[in-house]
Amino acid sequence: MTMNDDENALAVGDYCQSPLTLNKSDRRQSPRGPDRRSGINAAKENEARNLVRDKLLKTREHKTQLRETIASSREQVVDAAEALYAEVDEHMAVLQEANSKLVIATITATQLAEKLEIAKAELEVAKNLAEKANLAKSDFLSSMSHELRTPLNAILGFAQLLESGSPTPTDSQIKKLNHITKAGWYLLELINQILELAVIESGKLSVQQETLSLQEILWECQVMIGPQLLEKNIALQIAPFDTNLTVIADKTRLKQVIYNFLSNAIKYNKNNGSIDVLCALNNSGKISISVKDSGIGLSKEKLDQLFQPFNRLGQEKGLNQGTGIGLMISKQLVELMGGTIGVKSTEGIGTEFWIEFDCANALEMSNVIPNTLQSTSQNKLINIYKTLLYVEDNPANLMLVENIIIDSCPNIKMLTASEGNMGIELAQLHRPDVILLDINLPGLSGFEVLQLLKNNPLTANIPVVAISANAMPHDRERAMIAGFSNYLTKPIKINEFLDELDVILKQ
Repeated sequence: MTMNDDENALAVGDYCQSPLTLNKSDRRQSPRGPDRRSGINAAKENEARNLVRDKLLKTREHKTQLRETIASSREQVVDAAEALYAEVDEHMAVLQEANSKLVIATITATQLAEKLEIAKAELEVAKNLAEKANLAKSDFLSSMSHELRTPLNAILGFAQLLESGSPTPTDSQIKKLNHITKAGWYLLELINQILELAVIESGKLSVQQETLSLQEILWECQVMIGPQLLEKNIALQIAPFDTNLTVIADKTRLKQVIYNFLSNAIKYNKNNGSIDVLCALNNSGKISISVKDSGIGLSKEKLDQLFQPFNRLGQEKGLNQGTGIGLMISKQLVELMGGTIGVKSTEGIGTEFWIEFDCANALEMSNVIPNTLQSTSQNKLINIYKTLLYVEDNPANLMLVENIIIDSCPNIKMLTASEGNMGIELAQLHRPDVILLDINLPGLSGFEVLQLLKNNPLTANIPVVAISANAMPHDRERAMIAGFSNYLTKPIKINEFLDELDVILKQ
């Protein structure tokens, strides 16, 4: 209802009131009967008018309240709308901020992806460079080994011949020869260790795990270390142990590690000292081998530096020769074979090195220690009439082998050739019983000569032994795959050389 409706209602009320309003003169002039009825009607009309007025007032109040309620509601709606708008604005701001961050994150991710691709490319380049560097390093070491072993072969070979030659050298000459051979074998050991360290660091060294008799391993190490024990007057004691114990390891590498421990125990021991070797099966099912000396011992500071390459822990000026890499090689070999290595030492008391390996199932083995291995090369081949062909371009190496054959195997006829084609012709003509073949020959290489010999029916069955100054493991592996009967490295040890000849010529 609007304001016009209110005014109309009031007008109606005035209208209803005006006919019922009577002057006193009118009442006096009206007749009594009709006047009474009119009065009653007027009262009713007046009452009705009052009711209408009350209703109108109540309606007006209600409308006022309704108007106020509407106004209040409108304010609440406005406030709610404003709050909603504010919340929406806030959410929009959050969304905009999130969107900005997402855009930034996308850009950053794209940049990182680009950097990652660049890093991958750089890594690939670095990997290729590293592989080339490793290859160059291997080639350099192989070349260095070859160049050093070639003169060493002549030095050590002729020194060995002089030691055992006729007439017998004098005491003074023997001492001088001992200095030559000792220095030569030490230089060879240094070369071998540097090459082996390079191979280990390149990750190319493999081991042949097998079940080994611990008793046999220790006995062979004892035989190898015997001369050093006698020279330094050191007592080696191996505590009793179960001779049926077997260990899982690489035979050559395990002996190398134990020999290194024993050699160090001799070097750094006191005069008339002792070495104790203990072997046992521990609670964890591992075989433990320890080598303990009675030497000078090591401080904690030196123990922390023990397995660093070329670190001799202050012994550089001492009387004992060494390279400082033997223990590091031993550590890496032990870990490569799946074992563990450790050391404990006390200054002034001694040092104990130990290694642990998995124990294989005990095998039924004899408790009898094997007979002492002795070289029986002397006079083996004296009564054997054979022909030997040696293809070698180095005159000193040819002369060395000729002298070995003349001194030890006078009934072996030796033929020589300085290059591959000449060697093939002599082999076809004389059909020797064995061919010694150098690898690095002028013209045809040793591998090419071998292939031509194998392809010719006249020479296909002749055993061919490689004699080379290339001493890297892959050199030997390649030669054996190619078909050589064996692979000997320079400098040669005369007894081992004769042993190999004896085996081949008796086949």
